[in-house]
Amino acid sequence: MYMEADKILLDHGSGGKMSFHLVHDLIRPIFDNPMLDALHDGAVIDMGEEMGGKRLAFSTDSYVVDPIFFPGGSIGDLAVNGTVNDVAMCGGRPLYLSCGLTIEEGFAMGDLEKILQDMNKAAEKAGVKVVTGDTKVVPRGAVDKIFINTSGIGMIPDGVDIASQNARAGDLIILSGTIADHGMTVLIQREGLAFDSPLRSDTAPLNHMVSQILSVCKTIHVLRDPTRGGLGTALNEIAGASKVGIRIEEQKIPIKNETAGICELLGFDPLYVANEGKLIAIVDAGHADDVLSIVRKDEYGKDACIIGQVVADHCGRVVLQTRIGGTRIVDMLTGGQLPRIC
Repeated sequence: MYMEADKILLDHGSGGKMSFHLVHDLIRPIFDNPMLDALHDGAVIDMGEEMGGKRLAFSTDSYVVDPIFFPGGSIGDLAVNGTVNDVAMCGGRPLYLSCGLTIEEGFAMGDLEKILQDMNKAAEKAGVKVVTGDTKVVPRGAVDKIFINTSGIGMIPDGVDIASQNARAGDLIILSGTIADHGMTVLIQREGLAFDSPLRSDTAPLNHMVSQILSVCKTIHVLRDPTRGGLGTALNEIAGASKVGIRIEEQKIPIKNETAGICELLGFDPLYVANEGKLIAIVDAGHADDVLSIVRKDEYGKDACIIGQVVADHCGRVVLQTRIGGTRIVDMLTGGQLPRIC
């Protein structure tokens, strides 16, 4: 699909079908190796017997969000939380981050200090350290204010095997809280829309929640944070990787009234709007209630619900049971709804 355009478009970076095909059809074949082929939120690296059989989780992400400050967060804490969460979704305990800054000439020094302070506070809350990095300054107009790249590494406990291809028929699907809060918060700030709304980004570190989950159930099959492309895209990727079907119930998917109202008013489907502090856990039915109980005890999981199950039919498809009793195919988004949300 990326071949349909001879140039990169914004939709190639927005988490939908074009992003998917850019990675699958161009990037992955060039760098072909088993760790990359897993296409998880990060790489799982087996260090071998000479390193005691330990496994590392390694992830990297770049943050270009516009605006750089928004209710509930900033590009700074987003850059820490996002990479911490990607390492955690591999089952890893995040330990260390790198930080790469690309800064536009003329950027306010006070804003840079605030961003760095936000990063430091987020790192302290997650229990990780920023241990290396790089800074580049480019001419005015060569970048929009500031872009941040963070990479993270962590250790994966023995007995943990979390991967996108591990979902099995009969598994239940847990969502840790309300969807679409981050994406809609950023959008209304970017566009200067005058909504009288308390809506805030959900950016948060989820590694402590994952650690607690693994303390009661190491046999979690899949973890995923539904960031770019939202819940709908993440579930499609899991269904495709695991070669299973997924069935979810609309009435069980938690969403704040103000978020749902703004999505409806502006014409956005909340299933495809980015989140930055939510996770999907796919677990066998026998452990689902225990995992749900642990998630609900976490400060970021109070609204957690079981939203559906993995099924053997409609392989590779996500089907939504609507509130009025019908069904709808939740396909991967063809175009990007909200560029520069993350």
